[in-house]
Amino acid sequence: MSVFQKFFSKLTVENIKIELMRTAYGNEPTPLAKLDPRMLILWVLIYSIIPWLTHNQTILIGLTLFTAVLAYMSRVSPLLIFLLIVGVISQFTYLVFAAMFLGNSFSVLIAVIPVTMKVATVSLATMAVFTSMDPEKFSDALLKLGVPGKFSFGVSYGYRMLPILIEEYQNIIHSFRLRGKLPSKPGFLYSRYVFYYIKMCIMAFYPMMLNTAKRTRTTVEVLEVRGFSYTLENNIAKDIKLNYLKMTKYDYYFIGISTLITALIYIVGYQFPL
Repeated sequence: MSVFQKFFSKLTVENIKIELMRTAYGNEPTPLAKLDPRMLILWVLIYSIIPWLTHNQTILIGLTLFTAVLAYMSRVSPLLIFLLIVGVISQFTYLVFAAMFLGNSFSVLIAVIPVTMKVATVSLATMAVFTSMDPEKFSDALLKLGVPGKFSFGVSYGYRMLPILIEEYQNIIHSFRLRGKLPSKPGFLYSRYVFYYIKMCIMAFYPMMLNTAKRTRTTVEVLEVRGFSYTLENNIAKDIKLNYLKMTKYDYYFIGISTLITALIYIVGYQFPL
């Protein structure tokens, strides 16, 4: 069995749910996980801007390799890496064919490469950071940076709801399959089966949204009973909640190493431009 066959054999709803839960909650003791979440947010914001300020392909290759190493050290889910590769390749192919259709030659291929590397750099940096951060730390970091409490809680709640949505959707699909009936004949190229599963997937969205709305209402009522709104508005409560967020020597080392590597990438890029 080839590598692709092994990968697609594991591409099930259950495995996708496990990968998403591991990405959101199963933060292992990686190098980035030890850093202060505020510093990680600022770092990823800077690295989301830096690639767009240059067209030097040597610099872009260096930035892509640097963020790829960080993503590997952060143990990013293979599913996310696969989706990134598919997205980058599809975008690259679409732009090339669109430009060629409008009358340009294969020189468009060279022009699109920098854009592809910029997107890859930003995507790898984002995955490396958010894989290493717990949703609660991410929410607290936003609150510490002055973001409104309701918005920071909404981000954290979205993290927590995503695996629940997938589990709910999977349960509804199983219910449809138990109660439904497959077409008696597959049709041309299994078209009837394909239409049946597409219809089932679309119909499963409506009860999923209804069940999610019920869960959201219950969660809001529980939080209000426990004084959630008061803790977001009271400065003393916020200080107690966010007291654990502190910059350490490890954070300053990471800032220094990242700055040094970025400077070296720019020096090499200007010496050997592509």
